[in-house]
Amino acid sequence: MSRPAPAPRLPVADAATVRRAVRQLIREDSRAVRGTVVLTCLAALAGAAGPWLLGRIVDRVQAGGLAVSGIDLLAAAVLGCAAAQLLLTRWARGVSHRFGERALARLREEVVDRVLALPGRVADKAGTGDLVTRATLDVATVAATLRSAAPDIFVAAVQAVFLFGAIFLLSPLLGVCSLVGLPLILAVSRWYLARSREAYLAEGAAAGEVSEILNSTALGARTVEAYGLQERRGRVLDEAVDTTYRAGERTLALRSVLFPVTEFAHTLPLALILLAGGFGYLEGTLSLGAVVAGGLYMWQLVDPLDQLLVWVEQLQRSGASFARIKGVGLVAHEQDTPVAAPDGDLVEATGVGYSYLPGQEVLRDVTLTVRPGERLAVVGRSGAGKSTLGKLLAGVDTPDSGSVLVGGVPVAELAAAGELGGRVVLITQEHHVFLGTLRDNMTMAAPEADDAAVLAALALVEAEWVAGLPEGLDTRLGPGGVVLEAAQAQQLTLARVQLADPHTLILDEATSLLDPGTARQAERAMAAVRADRTVIAIAHRLQTAHDADRIAVMEAGRVVELGTHEELVAAGGVYAALWRSWNGED
Repeated sequence: MSRPAPAPRLPVADAATVRRAVRQLIREDSRAVRGTVVLTCLAALAGAAGPWLLGRIVDRVQAGGLAVSGIDLLAAAVLGCAAAQLLLTRWARGVSHRFGERALARLREEVVDRVLALPGRVADKAGTGDLVTRATLDVATVAATLRSAAPDIFVAAVQAVFLFGAIFLLSPLLGVCSLVGLPLILAVSRWYLARSREAYLAEGAAAGEVSEILNSTALGARTVEAYGLQERRGRVLDEAVDTTYRAGERTLALRSVLFPVTEFAHTLPLALILLAGGFGYLEGTLSLGAVVAGGLYMWQLVDPLDQLLVWVEQLQRSGASFARIKGVGLVAHEQDTPVAAPDGDLVEATGVGYSYLPGQEVLRDVTLTVRPGERLAVVGRSGAGKSTLGKLLAGVDTPDSGSVLVGGVPVAELAAAGELGGRVVLITQEHHVFLGTLRDNMTMAAPEADDAAVLAALALVEAEWVAGLPEGLDTRLGPGGVVLEAAQAQQLTLARVQLADPHTLILDEATSLLDPGTARQAERAMAAVRADRTVIAIAHRLQTAHDADRIAVMEAGRVVELGTHEELVAAGGVYAALWRSWNGED
């Protein structure tokens, strides 16, 4: 038995928000939209002229009042109208496709900005699967609509309106016959639209769950193998895939009703036009040319109606994807108001409380002041809240209660406004090397830095390997280029920090995952970067605490001791016990 589709971990925008977003996309490139409207209308007029001219040829030939030269002239006009329709339609589609590409570029930039602006707690809860699905699969679905569906739908809709109008002008009776299938089309479309949005949202959420399970299993492959969890993880994945399959079955069932019914509904009027037109011709109320023109108009309607029906499914799919993309923006908001300039470099945490899950506090009433130029070590047993405090001090997330300020300004506000990187930087065990050149990796921290500044920062951290790169600063790093070792990646990270020149460094045991030899080299590089800066070190090795100006001892989410190494050892409290254990005295 399959489990129900998982609820999305991030919000999904409602229909009103999606409509406003679509209108905004149109307003941002209104000139292209107006050009598409004009060209499409001209193309539809040219297309409507052809059947009318053919009807005139039939009537005049039947009446015997048209010479061969006249037939040739009207046939040339028909051909000219067809050519004009082709060229104008191609031009309209070109303008519309360019509009779609520009809108897609803006949307992709927005997705990146919104994802990067997500609070850390929200990103952790959402998981990589949901985020990756929204940033890739959902964006690709919307891209297909902007590139193809939107232009095709618009052109088809304008053509359909003009062709229906042409049939009514030709004969009200034939016009009524052409509308016979519309109630059936509207009814089945309404039935489909009422069910498809939720079905496609469920399908997207299920796909995100599969991505999340695959990512977590791949990242923890060694753990899975060590504990023999292959079968259990396989069952979890099978259940998620089964849920995705069921969600796909649901959307397929909806399409299997929509398409057969609508195909019948828009071919039925053609038969009625020929039948009613035949009786009208026999009774003398309609000319043979009018019947021929009406049949041709209805035949021309088949293609735009088919286009509309084919793309209805894509519109629903992309509408659900667009809602998921816009849902990210309901959480991540850019800093819209200017942030006050910090008055100095004093870092203050006052009454800070924080929890990852409701009712499970990780930090409780933490109050701490770090003076400019001070070296503070934060120590405690695993799970005491040290790394969480470091993240809050670095502006990665906002505390549930209390405040974290730098120079009297909330750190999280500075981070949201993009003005924190030059003041406070968090360095963890993870050292990122981004795809691109060495210069790109360095100047992202200081875009205005020249090559001399980049090389000086690398020299400061003893990155001697830079001299051996085949293209110097233009050498590409990562897959397809030079893959850096762990120590080199850390040197790159530290050089990037040096280039950014923050006044405060928060070090979350940045060398704990390195081997002893590499760690010693990294410690020398880090010592060079730490010089003349405020340093807050999340210390798992108590030797780091021993060398600090002050030590904050955490236990159960609180700061329970604060002082120098000598003071805390003499006090005989929590730190003294940790120190004795570290030195093997217990």
